[in-house]
Amino acid sequence: MKLAERTYERSQIPVEGKEHNPHLMGNVVWAALWVVTKACFRVNAKGLHNVRQFKDTSGVLVICDHVSYSDPVFQYEVLRPKQWPRFMAKDDIMHGFPAWFLGMHGAFPVARDSADLSAVKRAVRYLKDGEMVAMFPEGTRRGKGHVELRMHAGAALIARMGKVPVVPSTVHNAEKVKRKGERLRFPKVTVEYGAPLYLKDFEWVPKPKRMEAFSWYAMRECFALRQGCDAQAVDMRALFPADDDYSSLFGAWKPGLPAPVE
Repeated sequence: MKLAERTYERSQIPVEGKEHNPHLMGNVVWAALWVVTKACFRVNAKGLHNVRQFKDTSGVLVICDHVSYSDPVFQYEVLRPKQWPRFMAKDDIMHGFPAWFLGMHGAFPVARDSADLSAVKRAVRYLKDGEMVAMFPEGTRRGKGHVELRMHAGAALIARMGKVPVVPSTVHNAEKVKRKGERLRFPKVTVEYGAPLYLKDFEWVPKPKRMEAFSWYAMRECFALRQGCDAQAVDMRALFPADDDYSSLFGAWKPGLPAPVE
């Protein structure tokens, strides 16, 4: 078994019935990051109770829109040390030292732009063990390069198989830290979490489109947090022009309300 693979297996969060693991390196790195992020970026969290409520009670899947390499750093900083987020990291960076280092902090690889069933099964196993998994469903950073961003239903699939809620989130101002051709900046960074979403609330959606529609709705919640607006004001057609748009399906509906009448 490779070093990175061994690392993934031993970096599990202590859950009921399992041997306690202090995660010494993770705690040391978190403490160092806390000093840097607090001093340089005044990092803080909003809506953190939306993820803390699942501590010691259930697994939870956190999703986030992706605009900066530093997104997972700020997410990790505000979620630790009370909860240990396991990030799904693209496999092209999970080699050598990065694989060892990221693996020591709970990350595991996922093949981008493919149906990586191995990564899905790993995520589901962690969630069923009561852990937190974090992912960026867009698969790559928005606004970087010429890659067309597509809507992926992987988050919905993982949530369904793991039987866990999905918490949408965003990282405000991370994209301002370092823009191409510009010097390093130190904006105030806020990580914001929205209300958890449950697949059971979407059972009224026709089954063939349910997973895709749920993922669409969850990502729209992420962008509503980023833009500081009502979800209905988010222009998902502009954000994902190549994908189906579910604005008319959901209308003004929100979880907890009766199913829309056609």
